[in-house]
Parts: sequence; structure tokens; C-alpha cells
Amino acid sequence: MEVKRVEITDEAAKLVHQLKEKHGEVIFHQSGGCCDGSSPMLLPKEDFYTDESDIHLGRIAEVDFYMNEAQFEYWKHTHLTVDVTKGRGASFSLEIPEGYRFIIHSRLFTKEEKEMMND
Repeated sequence: MEVKRVEITDEAAKLVHQLKEKHGEVIFHQSGGCCDGSSPMLLPKEDFYTDESDIHLGRIAEVDFYMNEAQFEYWKHTHLTVDVTKGRGASFSLEIPEGYRFIIHSRLFTKEEKEMMND
């Protein structure tokens, strides 16, 4: 069984697909405290450059999800689920003008999940 670091709710995935139709290729990046705190931001792929300091946590809704390594050090023991809620956030994420914002639900990995992970 593969342990996933990040997943997405059906409602959030539906919004991601709508935003991809409108904006093209996109990328998720977990913010490290700027703007909306620690909100996942969905950005045009061409406008966001990843480098060796960004860690790829997985793909959700056919979109790559990254987090900066400094932020990852704090969150590496948690499973993240991207969800969506109505309301306007304070970030540059693509869902904001639509009247929504992505949010994170997190939980610690279980002992079994930690044992199955390779890092």
C-alpha cells in the first residue's frame, strides 16, 4: 500500500478542474505563512518556478503539489487533505476571484503509515 502525503476532496477537485479549463496548466504550492497563512495556493504553472528547495508531495486532481523544504520540515509528519470553502482568502490563488479558497485539513501519520514511508 502506498502512503500518500496529500489528497484532495471531491469538491475541491471539481473546482481545480474548472480552474484548469479557465487557466490552463496549474500547480499547487503550500504557502509557508505569507498572505493567507498556510493555505495551499493554485497558481498558473508558467508563473511559478520550482527549484531544488521545493519538495514534490504528490499529484492531486492531476496537478502537482509542492511545498518548500523549510515548511516541509514542520509538516513532514502530517497527511494533508486539500478542501475548499466559500469565502475570499487573501492570497493570489486562482480560486479567490471565484469566491472560494482552498484550505488544508491535516492529521499526523499513523505509526503504520510512517513505517511504510521511505523517508
